Amino acid sequence: MALENILLEREKGIATIYINRPEKLNALNKATIQELHETIKLTDENPDLRVIIITGSGEKAFVAGADIAEFAHFSAEEGAQLAAKGQQLLFDFIENLKTPVIAAINGFALGGGLELAMACHFRIASDNAKMGLPETSLGVIPGYGGTQRLPQLVGKGRAMEMILTAGMIDAETAKNYGLVNHVLPQAALLDFTKALAQRITKNSPLAIAKAIEAINANFIASVNGFDVEIKAFGECFATDDFKEGTTAFLEKRKAAFKGK
Repeated sequence: MALENILLEREKGIATIYINRPEKLNALNKATIQELHETIKLTDENPDLRVIIITGSGEKAFVAGADIAEFAHFSAEEGAQLAAKGQQLLFDFIENLKTPVIAAINGFALGGGLELAMACHFRIASDNAKMGLPETSLGVIPGYGGTQRLPQLVGKGRAMEMILTAGMIDAETAKNYGLVNHVLPQAALLDFTKALAQRITKNSPLAIAKAIEAINANFIASVNGFDVEIKAFGECFATDDFKEGTTAFLEKRKAAFKGK
């Protein structure tokens, strides 16, 4: 697959995806969303790759928003289709992926960029990062899940304030809000994120996938998350990874999980 807007690195079970449109501050357009979907899908299907990191090229931006020029003249119907397709193809797709996805926010994460980061399973930021959903200043609202995921992460009141003022918050504020887990100097961001990802790769990929499914279930109104947990817990017992993990524990050695 030829990639025009992203770069992909693979190392020690970790895939690092760089959104690479520096002239547009890595803004998301339809082509980039499609490339991200295809790359993440292939990575998820590769048993040798256990964690995905998404970050931006350069030192200024993770993703500075969506490419406004692409949809500035859309009709109401076209706008709704844009949001629906984008959510299905990328944002919901990432959130429900069985492979954990970490956002390494290395600069501006605005609009669709923050929505992309929020779709990831958790977030780490550099100390120069700025985050916000400025859509109301353009006469529109977040359309890639921002009005839903931001309240889940920071609470209704803070989400209301961020979206209605269209303001930005810095990395430390984002950490205090619970929007990001860690804040690092920019030079240390990727090394820290990769070290954390390396810890994840040592655990059972099947158990990790079940954990993601169970955690996500808590945020689906029509689903009983406890029931999902109970079922997923039981299913783990039928896996080779469970047998390996418990045997390794009893034998006082490190487990060698195969994802089976």
